[in-house]
Amino acid sequence: MTIRVLIADDQGMVRTGFTVFLSSQPDIEVVGEAANGAEAVTRVAELRPDVVLMDVRMPVMDGLAATREITRSVDPPPRILVLTTFDLDDYVYEALRAGASGFLLKDASAQQLAEAVRVVAAGEALLAPSVTRRLIAEFARIGPSRPRGRLDDITERETEVLTLIARGRSNQEIAEELVLSEQTVKTHVGRILAKLNLRDRAQAIVHAYETGLVRPGE
Repeated sequence: MTIRVLIADDQGMVRTGFTVFLSSQPDIEVVGEAANGAEAVTRVAELRPDVVLMDVRMPVMDGLAATREITRSVDPPPRILVLTTFDLDDYVYEALRAGASGFLLKDASAQQLAEAVRVVAAGEALLAPSVTRRLIAEFARIGPSRPRGRLDDITERETEVLTLIARGRSNQEIAEELVLSEQTVKTHVGRILAKLNLRDRAQAIVHAYETGLVRPGE
């Protein structure tokens, strides 16, 4: 199935470069571009892309505000892949809270760009180890919003799976640790997302830490 992509960046050369490469991929179609966050919100409503490549620093409305508006007003919302640079570390936590599914460095290779689009389109979280470390550090600073304990909405096994997701484990690693098939883990992940009304693994990680199910350093 073709992945429909919208590119939101205030630099025309960046949009053009991304468009040229992604359009050459057999499974990806660039359906539109936006030069600022407000335009991105409008274009998403019109075009209903599967994935949005969202720059953070844009005029009129920045990428974080646009991400919040899109995830609030569009049902179902697209996956949002935040384009970032090393000097934007402070945006990691806020972008995930706003509804982003992952992060991509602007100096990533063309092949990494295409793979990132595929990963978030499939519902996976795109969180590099360095990003995950900063995210966990932020959770450690703010502390959980609720007392720790098993979440009432999911089963004991699903709680185990969610805990391992929050610790950055892949489906394969979870399967090995819990002695399950990878397909069974995928089924559990899907049920967790549905029961907790979460969009993807990125939101599941945020939820696990914010509810106190998992604490940094454990």
